[in-house]
Amino acid sequence: MKQRILVVGGGSGGTIVANRLAGHLSSEIRSGDVEVVVINETSYQLYKPLTLYMAFGQNEESEAKRPVRDLLNKDVCFIQDRGVNLDLDSKELELASGKSLSYDYLVLATGSKLAPNRVPGLKEGGHHFYGPKGSNELREELAEFEAGHLVVSVVGVPHMCPVAPMEFSFIADNWFRERDLRDDVKITYTFPGEEMIGKENIVDWATPLLEERDINLKSGFEVTEVDPDEKVLKSSEDEEMEYDLLVSIPPHRGDDLVTRADLGEGEWVETDQHSLEAERAEDVYAIGDATDLPTSMAGSVAHYESGVVAARLASQIRGEVPTARYDGKTICFIDGVDGNKATFLSFNYGEEPDIPPESKLIHWAKHSYNKAYWLTAKGLL
Repeated sequence: MKQRILVVGGGSGGTIVANRLAGHLSSEIRSGDVEVVVINETSYQLYKPLTLYMAFGQNEESEAKRPVRDLLNKDVCFIQDRGVNLDLDSKELELASGKSLSYDYLVLATGSKLAPNRVPGLKEGGHHFYGPKGSNELREELAEFEAGHLVVSVVGVPHMCPVAPMEFSFIADNWFRERDLRDDVKITYTFPGEEMIGKENIVDWATPLLEERDINLKSGFEVTEVDPDEKVLKSSEDEEMEYDLLVSIPPHRGDDLVTRADLGEGEWVETDQHSLEAERAEDVYAIGDATDLPTSMAGSVAHYESGVVAARLASQIRGEVPTARYDGKTICFIDGVDGNKATFLSFNYGEEPDIPPESKLIHWAKHSYNKAYWLTAKGLL
């Protein structure tokens, strides 16, 4: 009897896990004993790290998109549709089209979505770089912004790519310096917690760099409301901050499919941090931003998790004991430091990150990887 592995989500994690499964189980797939199916709402995959650069005109939307079908191994089936309901007892996924698919194993790579409406006035009063539409709108604002107060505000935590707001601040600083506008532009970076990011040595590394670039840091500023008419941020401590251009990191939410299936206390899948199995369901795995794991919402996390899930599923299909484990491995680039320098963070669960000295070499390595990313999605890197 054919065994079906459903992968819900065609982003980085979903495509990589499907392609690695196709490699591990090539003989079983070609003999008709196993089927790997990827379901994604859109026909294309968006490489999200490029949308930050799009806001500064350094990349175009066409560079950040590829058809999901083109990224998948030819032995993987692709269905453009959206999962709306999950019956964990009968192992069936209901699709928006009205069809239902049964599964033997399920991989949830449903990611996270922006939820700016959770903060009154945020959608109307701010801009963001999380997606082509937001980045293109922000690009127009930046092109005409010559003086005033630019506020980069982390409104929601957790959020995709934890270091992206810091990167944006560094790149914006250089953007205005190149245009001889920096003396007329004040930049403030706000964060809701007492520290700008959850790792102590990142704070120790970043704080003097922000001071050196004259980027004001305001920690403990939890935005509860935005007044788009007066251009004012309001905090939970009744503080107010005026702005001329607001670039926000909005609250994020999990996929409705996860919430309806009651796979976690909130909107994220309760996930075993090493096996990546869903705690509340059998034969279900979760990867990337869909999980509640104590690590970053970073693309590298989904990348490394995908290899673990593919190896474990291949073992289970063959009746073997799965032994692959995820140790929390994460790598995040921080670009734009001092114009054209970069560094990166590397850490596992419970570790403080290693941060090598920032350099032009790492900057170019980051941009080279951005061009080569599509090979990673195909499982070739």
